[in-house]
Amino acid sequence: MRASRALAVTAAAFAAVGLATPIAVANPPGGGGPSNTTVNPYSVHQGATMQVSAAGCGHGGIVSSQGNFPDANLSAGSIGFATVRIFNHASPGHHTLSVKCHDNSLVATQRFTILDGNGAQGGIGGSFGPSATETAIGAGLVGSAALGAGVHVMRRRRPIHGRA
Repeated sequence: MRASRALAVTAAAFAAVGLATPIAVANPPGGGGPSNTTVNPYSVHQGATMQVSAAGCGHGGIVSSQGNFPDANLSAGSIGFATVRIFNHASPGHHTLSVKCHDNSLVATQRFTILDGNGAQGGIGGSFGPSATETAIGAGLVGSAALGAGVHVMRRRRPIHGRA
């Protein structure tokens, strides 16, 4: 009785492994092509940048979209990344990008949206100097503060007794 039970468990294990083998061969790890392709942000303004990531391109790949941005290199690794800059003249609307790995011919696609107009140009704080008027006003304020401090110190001065 115990031998027949052990034989049944062994046969079931061999059957499970045998049935799983074709699935593993059809999707080899790291060589199955790009998958889990994402874009961040999904909606991007003309002239702005967008981050693209994809899994399955162990040796890197190429990210492309016809007429929307120049081809970009996807970094190598279990999850590859690429930063693309949308053309200033790209047409607004829904578009598709393609990710193709260097180590196989499979291609994955992902949709994204290009918004009309330029987004906020962040990151330029401090790159513009003050105007001549602002400089004159600032110099006047600093000068009057120094003068007021000098007057205050002179009025608060007390004579020292017992010194000659």
